Amino acid sequence: MNTILALLHQEVIPAIGCTEPIAVALCVARAKEKLGAEPTQIIVELSKNIYKNAMAVGIPNTGMTGLQIAIALGATIGKSEYMLEVLRDTNEAAVTYAKKYMEHTDIQIVVKMDAPDVLYIHTTVSTNNRHAQATIQGDHTHFVEQGEEQSPEDKKENAEPALTMRRVWDYAMNVDVNHMQFLLEGAKMNMAAAEKSFMGNYGHGLGRMLHKSNTADIFSKILAYTSGACDARMSGAMIPVMSNSGSGNQGISCSVPVYVYALENNIDEEKTLRALTLSNLTVIYIKQSLGRLSALCGCVVAATGSAVGLTYLMGGRFQEITYAIKNMIANISGMICDGAKPGCALKVTSGVSTAVLSAHLAMQHSYADASEGIVEEDIDRTIHNLTRIGHDGMTQTDDVILDIMTHKC
Repeated sequence: MNTILALLHQEVIPAIGCTEPIAVALCVARAKEKLGAEPTQIIVELSKNIYKNAMAVGIPNTGMTGLQIAIALGATIGKSEYMLEVLRDTNEAAVTYAKKYMEHTDIQIVVKMDAPDVLYIHTTVSTNNRHAQATIQGDHTHFVEQGEEQSPEDKKENAEPALTMRRVWDYAMNVDVNHMQFLLEGAKMNMAAAEKSFMGNYGHGLGRMLHKSNTADIFSKILAYTSGACDARMSGAMIPVMSNSGSGNQGISCSVPVYVYALENNIDEEKTLRALTLSNLTVIYIKQSLGRLSALCGCVVAATGSAVGLTYLMGGRFQEITYAIKNMIANISGMICDGAKPGCALKVTSGVSTAVLSAHLAMQHSYADASEGIVEEDIDRTIHNLTRIGHDGMTQTDDVILDIMTHKC
């Protein structure tokens, strides 16, 4: 029980901005701190997955997108002790200074196609013939020191409990919910991000449009709040969200639908906390075998967590949540990740709407069975079929996506 609680605290943490460019800023900030001065040259080597997810996303409080401004802010005002909130001191003066800093600083970004991990950032900073380096690998906040023999993935594998859906269910049903209050605070944090989006013009404005048009029913409200939080985050709103497994959008997608449903149905706090535990821990379980980044859109994973939490709130037990997962995997398992961007709100909304549908079907004992596609009778084998496709089967897909994204006219 304590090991799983520690895992939840490790994987469910606040983040400001999209985690890929923020992780790059974090790595630059750490290297700058080692250097002890503002660098005059910065060389950043990135895995293709990091580069893909950092190209077109808004950087908080800047009105700008992409890696150059994230790197410049990391080198000027970034503090590595803040981790995924590394740029929380960003203000108008900091952005003005960072823009000028970009003009006279040699900033080089290199895509390292043979990176040792799909999540890899290596930064070399220099000034006055002095150099310093920092490397993040395997996890958005995992710094690898020179000479470290064990890979981050090996370390995580050794440290993390081996989850199954039954273990996820048993934990959520038996844990002292007083330990889960941070998940409720995270859901409220993500709701606040949505409410901010309703008052401004963020991304494609999907959440605001849905909020204005119709939130009289629970389904519409779930979609409005989930897409709204994503709108704000992807457009660079200076507001924290509670992430899951290194992704703010995953944190939003697995918490907001569950919390909205609980609020609208006046469900008591204990049951709400157990549902949030189920949803968040399901995402962590799926990501254990999928990996941090892949060509499979993270909203597929996060919305599957939501489907589990929603099914439980509707009165489902373990059998029904397995039905909901099978419905999700039979439906949107092929959704690709083509980088972090405002359009992520569209995919998040597709995933969450499928989660609601899957939960309702599960409660009627209607589900995809072993005769259909990659679904098997055993729920864990079904999940691992999904993650095998995302981790092993879509490697070439990732290469093609990046090639398209970097060669558009």
